[in-house]
Amino acid sequence: MSDTVLRDPVSDPTASYALEPSYVQRLTERLVATSGQSVPTTCPFNGQPLGSIPQSSAGDVAEAFRRARRAQEEWARTSLDERQAALLRLHDLLFERQSEIADLICWESGKARKDAYDEPLHVALTARYYGRTGHRHLDTKRVAGVVPGLTRVEVNRIPKGVVGIISPWNYPFTLALCDGLPALLAGNAVVHKPDAQTMLTALLGVSLLEEAGFPRDLWQVVAGSGRELGPEIIGRSDYVCFTGSTATGKTIAQQCADRLIGCSLELGGKNPILVLRDADLEKAAEGAVRACFSNAGQLCVSTERMFVADQVYDRFMERFVARVEAMRLVPGLSWGSDMGTLISQAQLDAVTAHVEDARVKGVRVRTGGRARPDLGPYYYEPTVLEGVTPDMQCFGDETFGPVVSVYRFADEADAVARANEGEYGLNASVYTQDGDRGRAVAKQIRCGTVNVNEAFAATFASIAAPMGGMRESGLGRRQGAEGVHRYTETQSVATQRLLRFGPMLGLSDERYAKVMSAQLKLLKKLGRA
Repeated sequence: MSDTVLRDPVSDPTASYALEPSYVQRLTERLVATSGQSVPTTCPFNGQPLGSIPQSSAGDVAEAFRRARRAQEEWARTSLDERQAALLRLHDLLFERQSEIADLICWESGKARKDAYDEPLHVALTARYYGRTGHRHLDTKRVAGVVPGLTRVEVNRIPKGVVGIISPWNYPFTLALCDGLPALLAGNAVVHKPDAQTMLTALLGVSLLEEAGFPRDLWQVVAGSGRELGPEIIGRSDYVCFTGSTATGKTIAQQCADRLIGCSLELGGKNPILVLRDADLEKAAEGAVRACFSNAGQLCVSTERMFVADQVYDRFMERFVARVEAMRLVPGLSWGSDMGTLISQAQLDAVTAHVEDARVKGVRVRTGGRARPDLGPYYYEPTVLEGVTPDMQCFGDETFGPVVSVYRFADEADAVARANEGEYGLNASVYTQDGDRGRAVAKQIRCGTVNVNEAFAATFASIAAPMGGMRESGLGRRQGAEGVHRYTETQSVATQRLLRFGPMLGLSDERYAKVMSAQLKLLKKLGRA
């Protein structure tokens, strides 16, 4: 991607992070945007502009759906093998363009390169999984008919039509694409509104779809505020997929309910880690650092609460705090930084408010707890708090930043109960050297994913496993069979031979009812479903 950089920020720390205008223009040509308005997108490392994003109107959303519906009709007629082949071509393309993708993610989101690396990797895993398992999930299935041998029943998977996707800024590449790929596999089209702060990264992903062989009009992109364009998308979609805040998710659920369409919502979390008394403390401390501070804590499955057994609390905290204090915060695109910046002033203000509220109310800051304007306008240190109480904002509200609260526990049942407090239920971790014990504890935690001896990557990267939230952390699941089935309607087709479901051979209604009842009782004795 060197031809897109005006100056190299790795070798020249004072360099501008602006991109070549021709590169930005190539990406924004993917937009359906004719309003005549545009907004700048900036680099969180230093606030410098990266480019200008044309904005879409309500009429542009209508046009995007018109194009998508036309493309979807033809796409649905393509063979499943063709759709799978396109996904596997995308898989290879993602690895070929990995550096370019990571560069743009870093420029636009401000995250450390090691966190940016996760995004094309996760999309590649998603493309490979669905590119290899399409027939397993979508082929017509035979099921038992009511009369063995005479009633043949098949269940078809019919694409819903056009899926509306509203994706966030925190993982701008993977969350732009990972939910849409199974929608395409199932024969749908997509109309997509990425977050305004990371439009270029999402547009790069969509351009790669076309390079991989997907029809150009199959995935439409619009740009604008969610408040203005969200209702326009929901009002035209056959299904809606949203990742973002719980408050917005509730609004979307209500709008979808009014239209009697389905939706999947991955929403907020206040995710816990449990460190049991037999945990490997070095592994637990290493995993906790990743769990709490990957992407500066701006991760839906990021840990914000840790419950540590009394027997190991002091030894664990010594290791954990030492690892946190050794973290390197280095702005830029190069490898070697352990944590990037927050994305915006609004995010910095929210994190600062949580920590300052806790500080005023008597929290103990073990490490961190301050902004770092010397590094960049939105940097905040990785922060570890002790003594957090229910009257503090960070006790139950999602911070969505590099802040974690740590608590002691004496009884595992109490630790599980505290982990289940609140309304969220997205992700959790359990550290123990006894895998059976860890899995038993995991079943008691009301979260959609639970990792044993890992922060979050074990579930997130296992694409065959469904991922999503319980309670106010969301509805539905991405990944696995559920991740593609949500984009289909099930259609049952029954073909009846010889026997009809009504009186025949001169039987009266009464005699027919007795004969049929006797036959059904016989089927039960024969072990038929």
